[in-house]
Amino acid sequence: MKFSQYEYERPNLETYKDKFTQLLKDFNEASDAKQQIEIINAINELRSGVDSMHRICSIRHSVDTNNDFYKEENSFFDQRYPEVNEFINAYYKSLLNSKYRADLEVHFGKHLFVIAELTLKTFKPNILDDLKQENKSNTAYRQTKAKAKIEFRGKTYNLPQLKPFELDKDRATRKEATEAKWGYFESIAPEVETIYDNLVKTRHGMAQKLGYENYIGLGYARMQRFDYDANMVANFRKQIQDNIVPIATKLYKRQQKRLGLDSLKYYDEDFQFASGNATPKGKRAWMEAQANTMYKELSKETDEFFSFMMNGELMDLDSKTGKETGGYCTFINTHKAPFIFANFNQTSHDVVVLTHEAGHAFQCFSTSRNTNLYEYLWPTYEACEIHSMSMEFFTWPWMNLFFKEDTDKFKFTHLAESIRFLPYGVAVDEFQHVVYENPDMTPAERNAAWSAIEEKYLPHRDYAGIEFLEKGGFWQRQSHIFGMPFYYIDYVLAQICAFQFWQRSQKDQADAWKDYIHLCKAGGTQSFLDLVKLANLRSPFEEGTVSSVVQGIEDYLDSIDDSNF
Repeated sequence: MKFSQYEYERPNLETYKDKFTQLLKDFNEASDAKQQIEIINAINELRSGVDSMHRICSIRHSVDTNNDFYKEENSFFDQRYPEVNEFINAYYKSLLNSKYRADLEVHFGKHLFVIAELTLKTFKPNILDDLKQENKSNTAYRQTKAKAKIEFRGKTYNLPQLKPFELDKDRATRKEATEAKWGYFESIAPEVETIYDNLVKTRHGMAQKLGYENYIGLGYARMQRFDYDANMVANFRKQIQDNIVPIATKLYKRQQKRLGLDSLKYYDEDFQFASGNATPKGKRAWMEAQANTMYKELSKETDEFFSFMMNGELMDLDSKTGKETGGYCTFINTHKAPFIFANFNQTSHDVVVLTHEAGHAFQCFSTSRNTNLYEYLWPTYEACEIHSMSMEFFTWPWMNLFFKEDTDKFKFTHLAESIRFLPYGVAVDEFQHVVYENPDMTPAERNAAWSAIEEKYLPHRDYAGIEFLEKGGFWQRQSHIFGMPFYYIDYVLAQICAFQFWQRSQKDQADAWKDYIHLCKAGGTQSFLDLVKLANLRSPFEEGTVSSVVQGIEDYLDSIDDSNF
C-alpha cells in the first residue's frame, strides 16, 4: 500500500477513552502476569491506532499547510490529543503497582518501568490546558515559517528555495539572498518573539504546577533523561568549548584563505570553495534511484528497508509552496511504516538530509520488526541521532553516485561542517538553559543573551553590520528552540558517537556496521548511555572522549589539500 492510499479518519476520543478505561480495569483485576501481558498488547494496539491517525494528519498537514481539511484536523489534535496523557498516566500507575511487576519486568525488560516513572513526573490533569496552548503556539511558529514569501530578483521564494542563492559563487548574490532571508525574519520577529514568550511562560507554569523550580527539570524528564543531568551537560559543553571551538575557528580561517577573502562574513560561511560547493548531479527522482542502489549494496537489511520506502512512496522530498520547512522522520504504527519529509533544493544538504532521515527510518523500521511494545519503538532523542548521523558516514563509499567528480569535495565539506556544527549546537543548548532559568526575560534580553553565548562559542562570526543579527536575532530561525526544548544538545552528543563510527568504519566497515545494526534493533529498550555501551562506543560525557575523537577528524582534514578543490 502506498502512503497516498493510507486512510485517515478523525479518531473518536470518547470511544478511545471508554476502551482504555475498560482495558485498565481488566489489567487491575487480572489474575496473573500472562493476562496482564495480553492486556498491555491490547493497550499498545489501541494507542497505535489513534497515534497513527495523528501521524498521517501531521504529515499531510506539513506537506501542504494550505490544505484546509488537514489544517482543521491538525487543530483538532493540537487541542484534543493532550487529553490522551491522562489515560497513559493511569496505565503507567497501574503498571508500576502491578502485583506481577517482577514477571512483567522479565517479559518486557526493566526499562519500560523507568519510562513509566519518568512520564508520571511530566503530567497531571491541571496542565492539560497548558499542553493545548503549547501545541497551538508550536503550530503558529511552524506556519509562520512555512508561509514565507521572499521577493528576490523579481521572483518569490520560500525559505528552502532561497538556499541555492545563498551558496552562489557570486559573493554579491550570496549577500543579497542572505539579507533577503534575514529581512523576512526581521519582519516576523515581533510575531515570533511573542510566540516564544508565550511558550516559555506556558512551560514555566507547567513546571511549577508539577512541583519543579523551573522548566529545566521538567524538560529533562520529558526527554526521558535519567542517566545524566544538566551539570553533566554543562561539563560536556565545556569540553566542546575547549576542544572544538579552536578547531572550528581554524577551519573558518582556512575557508577564508581558500576563498581569497579579507574577512569571512556570515553570508560566506556556507560557501566552501571558490569553484562552488559540491552539488548532487541530478534531481529528486534521480537521487532516489541512486539511494536505492546505495542501500541495495550496503546490506540486505538496508535493501529490504529502502525497497519498502520506495514501494510505499514513503518520502516527500521536494520543496513546495506551503510546505513546512526542515526535515524529519516519523513512524505510522498501524502500517509499520517510517515516513521521510525533506525540502530538496539542489544542494549537498539534499543528500545529507536523505541519509540522515534514512538513519532514523531504518532504526524504527528495524525496531518495529523486533518489538510491538509502544515505548520501545524509539529510544531517547540523543540515541536516535546516533542512528541518523552515523548513517551519513556509513554511506560515504557510495557518495560518488550522487556527487561524481565532486565526491572528495563533498566528503571534506561534510566532515568539516560536522565539526563546525558542534559549537553552534552547544550554543543553542546553553541559550535554552539561560532562558528557562530566567523565564521573565524580555525579548530584547533573550536576544542579548544569545549574542553573549554566540561570542563564546562562535567567535569568528561577522554579521557585517546587519543590526537584527548583531542584536541577537539569529536563534529565531531554529525550530527546535520552539518545538522541542533541550533537544539540540542531542545532535552534539550523537555527533561525538557518530564520529566514532566514522573512525571505526575507516578501519573495518563490517565490524562497525554490525554494532550499528545491533543499536538500531535495540530501539528504546535501554537508556542512552546503555545504548552507547551496547554499540561499543565511548560516552561523550567521559573526560577525554571529545578530544580523542576529534583528533582523528582533525588529522584527516589536515591531510586534505583543499586548495585543489
